Parts: sequence; C-alpha cells; structure tokens
Amino acid sequence: MSVRVDEVKKPLELRDELLRFVFRVYQGTGGTYPALEWVEDKPSTDDFEGFREAYEPFLEFRLGKEFDELYVLRDDGGKIAGTIALVYNLGDRDIPWVPEEIRVERTGLIEFFMVDPAYKGKGYGSKLLGLAIGRLKELGRVPYVITFPHLEAYSYYIRKGFTEVMRYGEFVVLREGNPGT
Repeated sequence: MSVRVDEVKKPLELRDELLRFVFRVYQGTGGTYPALEWVEDKPSTDDFEGFREAYEPFLEFRLGKEFDELYVLRDDGGKIAGTIALVYNLGDRDIPWVPEEIRVERTGLIEFFMVDPAYKGKGYGSKLLGLAIGRLKELGRVPYVITFPHLEAYSYYIRKGFTEVMRYGEFVVLREGNPGT
C-alpha cells in the first residue's frame, strides 16, 4: 500500500473528515486517545454523535487557532491514515497546556500526531514524526511534545529519541534529542 503526506492549507475545510478520523483513533484505542480529559462522562467508542459533541469544538479551535502547519497521511484510496501538526508561533496564543517555561521563540511543538490503529506497525508514524522533526529544525525550532505519561505515545517518543524535560499538571513535556544542546 502506498501513502502520501499532504500539507493542509485550509484545515477547517477538512474538519468533518478529521473528526471521523479522530473518532476511528478513539475507537481503535478503546477510548484512550484522544484522552478527552475535559469531559466528565466520556462517550462510548460506538457513540459518534457523543464524540462529535465533546470533541468538535476542541478540534475547531485547534484547526482554526492553534496549528501553524497540518499534515495528513493518506492511503492509496485517499483515506486519512495519520495526522501531525506543528505549532511554532506560540506568541500570545492562549494554549493552556503549554507551560511558560517552553514558550520561547525556538520552541516548536509537535501536536495532533495520530495514526489510525488499523495502520499500526507500517512505519507511518515514523514517517510523520520524521517529517515534523525535520520541518521544525528547518525552521530553527527545537521539537517538543506535550503528552500524558500513561499513554503508549509516551514510550514511543522516548524510543524515538525524546527526553522528558518536565512535568506540567497531568502532562509531561518531552524534547527531541539531548536537552543540554
């Protein structure tokens, strides 16, 4: 199966397709990801409308106000198989999960990194992560990730060369490479 990665120039135009993709990830992870940590009663993994109600406003915020660049990985049928976003113009943006300690000009965040569990183990995550790290370095940014320590993603990032630099509330902040550089 061949895949391609496309930069999305108008992310809000993909809102509905991305919402369905994220729901597939939610289903495939048994409701673990996205964590929906702000939702008291999480929808079941077969309740798309409940998921839409909980997640769509957050997705719209991210697509419209947070991401500086968004990339989607599509399979040979055109279906979204993965996503990754970059946030590097932090400035005065109100993104509460980004600690002040890393809100500096050289910071580049890797966000919205997901691969549909049906495509797991095919190297698509590595392809997306490599693209993101390369793009941030091209922009002169230091790649960071903010995640939850209990997610599978945490150990994935550690295996890929990220180092934990701080805990921030329920989140953990990881930096690509050696934090001393």
